[in-house]
Amino acid sequence: MKMVRRDQENTHKYEYDIDLDSDVAPARVLRMVGRGKRVLEIGAGPGSITRHLSGTLGCDVVALEIDPEALEKLKPFARSVYKLDLNDAAWHQQIEQLEGKFDVVIAADVLEHVYDPWSVLGGMKALLSDEGSVVLSIPHVGHSAVAACLLDEDFQYGPWGLLDKTHIRFFGIKNVQNLIRSQELVIEQAEFVVRSPEMTEFVHRWTRLPEEVKQALERNRFSHVYQVVTRSVPRERAVNNIDLMRLDVSPPDKKVELYWRSVMSSIPIEDTRDTRSTIRDGAASSDLVPGYIGRLARRVFG
Repeated sequence: MKMVRRDQENTHKYEYDIDLDSDVAPARVLRMVGRGKRVLEIGAGPGSITRHLSGTLGCDVVALEIDPEALEKLKPFARSVYKLDLNDAAWHQQIEQLEGKFDVVIAADVLEHVYDPWSVLGGMKALLSDEGSVVLSIPHVGHSAVAACLLDEDFQYGPWGLLDKTHIRFFGIKNVQNLIRSQELVIEQAEFVVRSPEMTEFVHRWTRLPEEVKQALERNRFSHVYQVVTRSVPRERAVNNIDLMRLDVSPPDKKVELYWRSVMSSIPIEDTRDTRSTIRDGAASSDLVPGYIGRLARRVFG
């Protein structure tokens, strides 16, 4: 298994086991951090990543969280745990006064949950030591399965995933790059978590789409990027300068594909979900899809 959600009754929704050799975003984050670092993990949740930072990697970890339930689960895995609201502009000043600077500051699937991710990222940068770096994992809203939701007139919010109902900010590839650049940070390392629509929580919606629509949506070469994981440093000491738009998107390993297809296809459709299609079928569909959507895809994706 690559990343396994725990099934006990008292399990937090963001609590899961991580295979450090896998291709999931938390494993990629941990590999970017490395061993023996002084780490600040913001939005650490119940400690799914934290336990590996302090245990497996031997890092000195300070963690921030606001959810009371997650805070209690987090405490065994970090030297210090602070309850702070990232929407408070002064959060990083409080941490610097108490803990100083860090080798790595992590926000793993966090910035999409805050009102001002630009300010939060700026605060993360302010907490870096002279050799420090920022590691981010950000969901990619440009995934073709999300586009399929929009075409079907249903922005399909759920309890987790790309459209987690607690997300209040959304990022395409260019938006991720601009977010990092806005704080005068430069990407030195970047990886994509790649999942076809059949490997996502939107598999049932995707399978209902006409083939012509699927083909049009997948003309975007980033259409299977599920998350973007980056390591960035301040511009003045950057060695590499990665442009996300120039990166290749490699398909996942076949075993990974089969695993996630099996997991996601086993999730039942909610009884309350409106499964009626909004895409015209028959003769009207043949006019609509190759015409309007085809022209749109060519205009947007080249």
